[in-house]
Amino acid sequence: MASRSTPKPLDEQLTWRLHRLAKFSDRATAAAYAEELGLGVAEGRALAAVGAFGPLSVNDLAAHAHLDKAQASRAAQMLVERELVLKSASGTDARAVVLSLSRRGAAMHQRVMTLIDRRNREIMACLSATERKALLAIIDRLIDHAEQAGDTP
Repeated sequence: MASRSTPKPLDEQLTWRLHRLAKFSDRATAAAYAEELGLGVAEGRALAAVGAFGPLSVNDLAAHAHLDKAQASRAAQMLVERELVLKSASGTDARAVVLSLSRRGAAMHQRVMTLIDRRNREIMACLSATERKALLAIIDRLIDHAEQAGDTP
């Protein structure tokens, strides 16, 4: 019978470390979205997702922006009210809407992507180019592994 080893302390666990890093990143990113763009994190993620993957339904927006459906719906409505996103009827589902960038939204999307790119560079600034490449490859491998195991974000 195989014996179980003693679990590592919490602060040595990968999931704990990833969550901690995400919290550091989220705080700084939230401040940057608010100060530089006048957006909340959910709105910034939603705008980035519509620009990258759109047009999107609210359900697809939730999946791509890693928001729950209620958050995605609220973020989409705020972006529509600010005339950054256009909302139109779905051609395949009379109950659904399709979200796409307005001209103004396309300009803001570029600003969001510039902020995201800068934040990513700031987070990884302590790593060499080789380390950054290796880290991103490892993260992609872990994501692929989770997807193959049937996990969903």
